[in-house]
Amino acid sequence: MADAPFDDFDTIPEPPPTDRGRGRATPAVSAAPERPRWKKRLRAVLFLCGLLALCSSPWWGRAGLRHLDFFRVRRVEIEGTRYVSPDQIVSRLGVDSTASVFDDVEPFEKRVRLHPSVRDVLISRRLPGTLVVRITENLPVALVPAASGLVPVDAVGRSLPVDPTTADLDLPVLASRDIAALALLGDLRDLAPGLFARVGEIRRLPKGDLLVRLNESGTFAILAASGVTAQRLTDVIPVEQDLINRNQRATELDLRYRDQVIARLP
Repeated sequence: MADAPFDDFDTIPEPPPTDRGRGRATPAVSAAPERPRWKKRLRAVLFLCGLLALCSSPWWGRAGLRHLDFFRVRRVEIEGTRYVSPDQIVSRLGVDSTASVFDDVEPFEKRVRLHPSVRDVLISRRLPGTLVVRITENLPVALVPAASGLVPVDAVGRSLPVDPTTADLDLPVLASRDIAALALLGDLRDLAPGLFARVGEIRRLPKGDLLVRLNESGTFAILAASGVTAQRLTDVIPVEQDLINRNQRATELDLRYRDQVIARLP
């Protein structure tokens, strides 16, 4: 029999690969069918709609909740007051029985800020029915004479509705409503409250310099130029400490010379 040409033989398929050592065929892995494009687009649209609804919920959610009786304002808490009566703050708020904790608080804050003793106010909510009003007071820095007697004023010279006969006001006394001296006291109160608490009186001298008297045992005075700063006034603190270490006492500390503190001893 003649040899058949090589091309006429049927090609014998190779056996599928087997697991090594087990003799089992490895199943063929087929690619997962691709998700239709319209489903991908639908998922993206739904995701964007959900994100938009979530971001806008403070507006539409609050608008719906403010009509529920469960969220009516039943309590107002005042924090941060020292000289201002909480009743005055509540009166300024103007909250009535129809108010909701989800009402816009900005109009309430504006009304409270009109109080001369209020520097700033922040109102927050405590569910279900409480408004928390945090007050930053405009504190008095001195007492100045008026027709009715001594009145407390702030660092810009504004009279404050604080009764000095009932409030604990241990403040410096000024002979007049000296705006520069009041601003100095306001800065000193923030920078060095300990030194501020010791100031008993500030007086403007004929040439414009300032005389600061300290109220304490062994009272002495500080002389300062008209434009003295609170930072410059604090230069007396280390000088005082040095005198104490030497068992000495100054009757007067003079700050009118640049970068120097002149101590006048008894």
